[in-house]
Amino acid sequence: MTTQVIVLNGGSSSGKSGIVRCLQAELPTPWLAAAIDTFVDSLPASLRSAGEGIEFAADGGVAVGGEFRRLEAAWREGVAATARAGAKVIIDDVFLSGPASQEPWRKALTGLNVLWVGVHCEGAVAEARETARGDRPRGMAAAQAEKVHRGVSYDLEVDTTHMESLACARTIALHVA
Repeated sequence: MTTQVIVLNGGSSSGKSGIVRCLQAELPTPWLAAAIDTFVDSLPASLRSAGEGIEFAADGGVAVGGEFRRLEAAWREGVAATARAGAKVIIDDVFLSGPASQEPWRKALTGLNVLWVGVHCEGAVAEARETARGDRPRGMAAAQAEKVHRGVSYDLEVDTTHMESLACARTIALHVA
């Protein structure tokens, strides 16, 4: 069966976005990207603070409210519908709650052929990338580096600590049927 969806899970600054771009260049057919960061960026300003939306704490912590969860569920179903309509999709997400974050994707993607990929990166390396980027609260990358993988099951795992995005993408591409 042909792979229809690739799900990349990893902490902030682990290299998922770079891998997505490389996969899009390496895979022989077009793949769309669906990133949690793009979803968050699409939220109105009223949902970027404490309460019902999403809040990024100064220490890198992330808190989400009920309205965020409702809209995230709708976005997830939309991504799944896109794949069901015939587009191949690479999902770039951060499973803040480990397997509890993976489960809604499993349900939404039921019936689709999915390749689950863990994108690992040592906390210190991710933290250095975070500092260089300058667009994330300090501490987010280190806090998420291991947490997002605990209890999550994968078909394949890559580590960007010492491996470039292109090499990771090529490893993943070998597993795309």
